[in-house]
Amino acid sequence: MKTADLFDEFGAKVTFCDLPLRRFGRKPFFAGAIQTVKCFEDNTVVRAELEKPGNGRILVVDGGASTRVALLGDILAALSITNGWAGLLINGSIRDSAEIDGMEQLVFALGATPCKSAKENWGKAGREIRFGGIVFKPSGFVYGDADGVLYSDTALY
Repeated sequence: MKTADLFDEFGAKVTFCDLPLRRFGRKPFFAGAIQTVKCFEDNTVVRAELEKPGNGRILVVDGGASTRVALLGDILAALSITNGWAGLLINGSIRDSAEIDGMEQLVFALGATPCKSAKENWGKAGREIRFGGIVFKPSGFVYGDADGVLYSDTALY
């Protein structure tokens, strides 16, 4: 179901992520339960989560809106596909954007940069995070397509 239709049908049950997100990947939409990561300019915990079975979940990453370094590149994007993650929403940047754009995945991010992140294990998974006017709870659900990203505390379908 399109995000516009979800917004029309569920109104007060959904929140729109009001960031200027860019869309990467060939997959037209994602929908599913989420796992959260909070980190800043370090993608160690992002990698650790993507190495686990995704089971159709979406990884939602609060990277503190940093566009200086990438929290996801082509290797981690390929890993997300291999391990069954339905998509990624990143409050930060990616790299290898042309390669990711050709993958059967859907990634939303603020932008792209050539710079890689630190590898110091600075981050936490499974916590409530906030960005784009939304409080993302690890038990929540996200829906994304060409029109944007919506969040709901409960599954909509």
